[in-house]
Order: sequence, then C-alpha cells, then structure tokens
Amino acid sequence: MYRAVIFGATSAVAEQICRIYAQDKNKLLLVGRREEALKEMCNDLSIRGATQAEYLVSDLSDVEQHEALFTDIQSSIDEPNLFIFANGTLPDQKECEESVTKTIEAINQNALCQISLLTLIAAALEKRKTGSIAVISSVAGDRGRMSNYVYGSAKGMLTRFLEGLRHRLSKVGVNVLDIKPGFIDTPMTAHIQPKGALWAKPEKVAQDIVKAIDKKRSVVYTPWFWRWIMLIIVSVPEFIFKKTKL
Repeated sequence: MYRAVIFGATSAVAEQICRIYAQDKNKLLLVGRREEALKEMCNDLSIRGATQAEYLVSDLSDVEQHEALFTDIQSSIDEPNLFIFANGTLPDQKECEESVTKTIEAINQNALCQISLLTLIAAALEKRKTGSIAVISSVAGDRGRMSNYVYGSAKGMLTRFLEGLRHRLSKVGVNVLDIKPGFIDTPMTAHIQPKGALWAKPEKVAQDIVKAIDKKRSVVYTPWFWRWIMLIIVSVPEFIFKKTKL
C-alpha cells in the first residue's frame, strides 16, 4: 500500500494520479494552495476508495515554511512511502526576458521549491531506507531553446538535482523518478492553440507515471515518443541549432 504525499495535488495530472491510487485503496495526503479544491478532491477520493484522503494547505513557493510543512506531513500520514511532485508554473518567456523578478519567480516555482522539499524528504527516507520519490520535470529541461529557456533552465536544474539524488539514495533502496512530459492539455496550457498530435491528455500522462513508479524507473518520458523527439533535438549541432526558431 502506498502512503502517498502529492504536492501540487490540484493540478490536472496530479488529480488523475490520485484517482488511480484511490481506486487501489491507498492512503493519500494532498498538498496545495486552494483549500476548497483540496477539500472537494478529498471527498471524491474517499468515495473512489482511498483508505485515507486528507489535505494540507500550503504555498509551496514559500521555502521558509517547508520545515514546518514537512513536520505537519509526518503528523498527518503515518510513515509516507511515496512523494509525488506535480507543482510548478508555466511562465511567460517574454515577460521573464524583461523582468529579473519574473525570472527568479519562475526558477523558484519550477526548481528551487522542489529542491528544498526534496532535501528534507531525502534525509528522512535515507534513514528509513525505503520509499519512492517521483518528480514532474519536463522535456524542456533537455536543451535550452529560445522559446522557453527560463522554464527549461529551471527544469534542467531539477533534472540534474534528481540525478544526483538518485545516485545517492539508490545505495539505500530509495527510488527517484524523473518524469519528463511533453505537451499536456491542461488548464495551465489552455491559452496555447491549436493543439496538435503531440499533445497528451492528463489521464494518459497519469497512467504512464503510475506505471513508472510501480516499476521503479529512473526516468520516464510521457508520452513515450518524446524520448526520441528530444534525442533528435539534443543531437543537433550548436551551429545548426542557432539557426532554428524552436
């Protein structure tokens, strides 16, 4: 049985993950900013079969509150053995190019706040020598591109941190999964139109994530074809890449 903590639980993908785990009668602790949405989700998940569905309200971008939050987590669910990170934002690249504040906010929301919590979680799981961590990063972190390099640099930082954390925690049997989605049709991307064949539904991405967690994978691209798309993009020589408009 999973005793799972889900950060950014009200995101479209996280909600679908929670529904899958609820059907299998796991215990769930949801963490996010929107209390009413969290409350509604917990009621729904209990109906779907979760043996525990509770929530904590927290602004995860406020790293100074993380130690207190982690204490609350440990009090709210008994020895959690799965931590899922689905929190993050999609910043406006042009706004970031014109604002240091927007750039720093984007990096904090998409990398630093996750790294802060991961540091606390890793120390606890290392002592217990069991558990799993799954973090949604992005294919955007595989190579810097002019269209989204602020977001991509944050996700790239997160991926490198996860690589080191995986190396460290593998010695004690704790698995660290780096989840790299491509385009997902969610409220966060509703402004991007039209949506073509490369776009995935949250339900599909959630299924891929749950399977990867169960199999204790290290990295998963979702949908699967993004692994090959990004392999091509990463392989393009720099002198050619600079001529593109990706």
